[in-house]
Order: sequence, then C-alpha cells, then structure tokens
Amino acid sequence: MHDIRAIRENPEIFEAGMVRRGRTVDEAKALTKDILALDTERREIETRAQEIQAARNAAAKEIGNLKSQGGDASALMAEVAKSKDAQSEAEIEAKQKTEALSAVLATIPNIPDNDVPDGKSEDDNVEVRKVGEPRAFDFTAKEHFELGENLGMMDFEVAAKMSGARFVVLSGALARMERALGSLMLDIHTTEFGYTETNPPALVRDNALYNTGQLPKFADDLFKTDEGFWLIPTAEVPLTNLVAGEILSEDYLPRRYTAMTWCFRSEAGSAGKDTRGMIRQHQFTKVELVSVVKPEDSDAELERMTGAAEEILKRLGLPYRTVMLCTGDMGFGAAKTFDIEVWLPGQGEYREISSCSNTRDFQARRMGARFRRAGEKKPEFVNTLNGSGLAVGRALVAVMENYQNADGSITVPDALRPYMGGLEVIS
Repeated sequence: MHDIRAIRENPEIFEAGMVRRGRTVDEAKALTKDILALDTERREIETRAQEIQAARNAAAKEIGNLKSQGGDASALMAEVAKSKDAQSEAEIEAKQKTEALSAVLATIPNIPDNDVPDGKSEDDNVEVRKVGEPRAFDFTAKEHFELGENLGMMDFEVAAKMSGARFVVLSGALARMERALGSLMLDIHTTEFGYTETNPPALVRDNALYNTGQLPKFADDLFKTDEGFWLIPTAEVPLTNLVAGEILSEDYLPRRYTAMTWCFRSEAGSAGKDTRGMIRQHQFTKVELVSVVKPEDSDAELERMTGAAEEILKRLGLPYRTVMLCTGDMGFGAAKTFDIEVWLPGQGEYREISSCSNTRDFQARRMGARFRRAGEKKPEFVNTLNGSGLAVGRALVAVMENYQNADGSITVPDALRPYMGGLEVIS
C-alpha cells in the first residue's frame, strides 16, 4: 500500500515510479490526478464533519448555559439535532471516499528502488553473479520427468486420474529425497542463519492475502474453498501476517521466520508452459524465508536472505546464477528482487528456484505492522522481506538432472546422504 501523504507531497516521484512500472507518462499523470482528487474530497468531507462536531460542542455548551440561567434553549437544541444528522452523513461520505481511495491504492504496485534496472521482461534482467560450472556430460542428459518415470518413482498419470494435470505422485527414494531436501534447508536456515522454524496454517482468510498483496489483484491465481478460506500460494502469506496489526518494540527486531509448506497456485495464464514435469504445478513444496526489520536494515537483509538461499545450492553442488529483476519482471509488492536460477542440464538452461524480495513498508502499511524505537512515542512501519529458501520440488528436479548417470540412476549429493540413511545412488 502506498503512503497517500508521500503521493500528495511528492507526486512526481510516484509518477516516475509508475512509468518505470510500465505506464505511459499520461497514464501515470492521470492516475496521480485521480488519486489526489479522491484524497482532496475525502479530507474536505472529514474537515466538514469535524467543523460540525466543533459547532455542536459549542452549541451544547451554550445550551447548558441557557438552561442554567432559565432561558429557552429549544431552538438551539433543534439546530444541534439537525447538525447531528449532517455530521453522520458527512462521516458516512468520508468513509466511502476513504474506502474508494484504499481500493485504488490496493491495486497499484510498489515503486522500484532506484538501482533496479528498467525493462519490460525477463530478457532485461541483469546477471549479478554466476556460481559453479555446468557439468560436462558424456551422454545426452535427460529431463527429470524422464528419469523419474524410468525409475518408477515419479507418476504423473496416476496423479492426473485423481487430481488432473499439474500434479505428481512421488514414491520411494525420490519421495524421500524431496523430504530430505526440505529438512536440509530448514536445518541450515535455522542453525546457521537464525530463522525461527514455524508451522503456519495453509488456509487463510481474505485479510491475510490482502495484507501481503495477493488480493484483490491476483484472486485468479489462487484456490478458494466454499467456506471462504484460501489455500496459501506461499508461506510468505501466513509468516508475514505473524506481525499484522502489531506495534513491536525496537529490540524485538529483526524477526526471521522459515517454514516448509505445501503451496497451491492455479497457474492462471500459464497454459502451454512447462506442461510436463514438476516445474509448474498446482501443488508444490517450498521452504519460505520471511524477515521483519527496521527500514534502515532492509537493504542488508535482502543481501543476507539471498545469500541464505544461495547457500543451499552451494551445499548441493548445483551451478546457479543470481539476477536482479528489471522493473517489468518484478512482482507486484516488490521494490527490489533477486532471482536465483539453477542450471538444469536436461533443459539446457537456468530456471528460477528462488525469488528474494524487499517490499520495504508496502506490506506493512496494508497490514498495520509497526515498531516503536526506544524513547520515541510515534511508531513507524516495519519493512518486510520474503524469499524462497528454496522451492523444494525444483531443487529435486535440479538434483536429479545434475546428478544423473548414463544408466538412468541418480547419485545422491553428499549433503543429502545423512538425511537418506546413507543412500548413495537411486536406481
């Protein structure tokens, strides 16, 4: 959510941000004009309601004086009664304008940081670093679904019979490897990076998704139950909402949370993309990282979070690259995002396995999450960050493809063997 005061005081900064987000200059100016017009109307009505209240208070005092002196206050009392109705009408109108303004602001993406590259698509993202060399195979590398199906441990047909497309049944050593990967991630994030392991709900209400920016704009990307619950698209939603509506003490920050959950996405608009395999599914497992920090600490926290996610790939010996997303490829609530892309030899390209974003106070304003500095009376909004640490299913895909052997077996990376009872090869 944007700060209306900031838009009012520096409309040119807001307009420039909207242009970087893909609007034309005229569209950005028109949006700003509409927002400020709504804001002006709202404040004028609020002022009118306050003036009516002040006049009523003064009249009430005068009525008291008249009565104490034995005078006739009936006419003045009639005016007060009439003004009460006028005040009520003004307050209702002001509330309607406030809701209309909030509805507009809720659909507007965050303003990109100054160092975020301008661009229209992923083609304009900027590579920050590349780690590890892709393995040179002396045979043709297979994609993960071919490996998994040949092993008899990855079944898309059975999943389709019970659930439809974009589901999978894992079994045997592959099911155990997915669990092992999640356990490795949680152990590293909690013991080495100070994240608190959390087991949050997978069903949330409207307000939780609104707070983190999924609603109202992205309702089509989500699954909703008949009882009004939404299935979480990422644990970012419940983890970030742990501080919703709170005023935290300064020494309580930073807070860092991690969770491994199922995530559910409708994949609206992705017809024809990654139709085979586990890259894009309706249900998948992900380890999420969420940080709640003071504003001055959020830049360093984004680097720290990205490093925590990268560390998992280093431990697994998987080649990857980290890119800074351009303005046209960045998520709705993000001010700055680093994507980590792992090398998949079966596809012959790097594919996203983590996205780490700094939303600054964008989510905090929506959810009313604040903190109070020591010795200060007025609270400030916290900054929130989120990232995948990592997408577990995609990590399984990456291990399978990078550690495959000519006979179709898969070597278990050293880091995973303690979690798999010492198993060295899946065959």
